[in-house]
Amino acid sequence: MVESPDEPTWPAMHAEERTMLEGFLDGFRSVLLRKAAGLDGEQLATRLGPSSLTLGGLLKHMALVEDIWFTQALRGDPLPEPWASVDWDRDPDWELHSAVHDAPELLHRQFVTSVERSRAIAAGIASLDHVAAKRSPEGESTTLRWITVHMIEEYARHCGHADLIRESIDGATGD
Repeated sequence: MVESPDEPTWPAMHAEERTMLEGFLDGFRSVLLRKAAGLDGEQLATRLGPSSLTLGGLLKHMALVEDIWFTQALRGDPLPEPWASVDWDRDPDWELHSAVHDAPELLHRQFVTSVERSRAIAAGIASLDHVAAKRSPEGESTTLRWITVHMIEEYARHCGHADLIRESIDGATGD
């Protein structure tokens, strides 16, 4: 089972920009973990309606997204395992599909490890205006600020998905 993190904390309304952005990002990271907390492998593989999304898939997807944006794009390092050896051409959504076969503890550990790696990378950068090492596929440069805001958007969308899936499993609602 995935461990339950502390209840999310949100930044003060008058916090400085970086504290506010990082606070919202960490709050949503915690929400996603809480949505998966206390569920077994079968429950983490539960789908809702015609969607193929699962809570386990969302955890694994967001672990990948953390590593894509912070490790690969921002710092310019290659993706770590398990992502590095995946045949993405064969299955572009491998992380979502393969999660149904992963133990809850593995999904939790992958997610937490990727988040901790992302936090450490961001903490080593002094300014939100820092330009990422890797350009977008369109050739545009991005900044730590853009990446952080994008990650908040990504988590907000997927936490909404997680809300619906978790409620369908056991009726649990809220953060």
